[in-house]
Amino acid sequence: MIVRLIKWGALFALTALVAVSVYFSYLYRQIRDSAIRDEARPADAIVVLGAAQYNGRPSPVLKARLDHALVLYNNRLAAAIITTGSYGSDPNFSEAEVGRKYLVQHGAQVMDIVTEQGSGTTYDSIQAVANVMKAKGWKTTLVVSDGFHLFRAKRMFADNGIIAYTSPAPNSPIEIADSERFWHSLREVILFSAYRWIDL
Repeated sequence: MIVRLIKWGALFALTALVAVSVYFSYLYRQIRDSAIRDEARPADAIVVLGAAQYNGRPSPVLKARLDHALVLYNNRLAAAIITTGSYGSDPNFSEAEVGRKYLVQHGAQVMDIVTEQGSGTTYDSIQAVANVMKAKGWKTTLVVSDGFHLFRAKRMFADNGIIAYTSPAPNSPIEIADSERFWHSLREVILFSAYRWIDL
């Protein structure tokens, strides 16, 4: 009897391991497919997801996102840009405000930029941005971030009632580096799975 239970337990564990592996592999491919797909098209607003800033200057990752947002803005795909990101460990500068200043310094009109700097996570930022957009009657957004980030962001926007099109920053330092791209994409598998699990 004990031997039979051990065998069934081992079979169950193996089946579960295979199922999880297949799911993670499928999700990883979905994330990578989204990372290289540019859905740029006209929308109500461009949303730049936040990244680190250093003493009031955008990090290379944030700069790549802002530069790409400027290209989309200058191509008139949206008349407004929403920058996101909180203060983090720096009480003097928020990612959203650093992004706003950078965009203005590089030609964007200050009245075209909305900042959302009260949220520290992707989920909280997207919820806050969705509320801002709904208040303004905006229904569609063009989301700019590193490619690995966009699969989760698009689905979070959809869950908040906003149609999101994604446009990866082409000069992302993370996406250019093979090891960084892999580990950040793997992290997204875990984060998206946790998001869906909590949502259930």
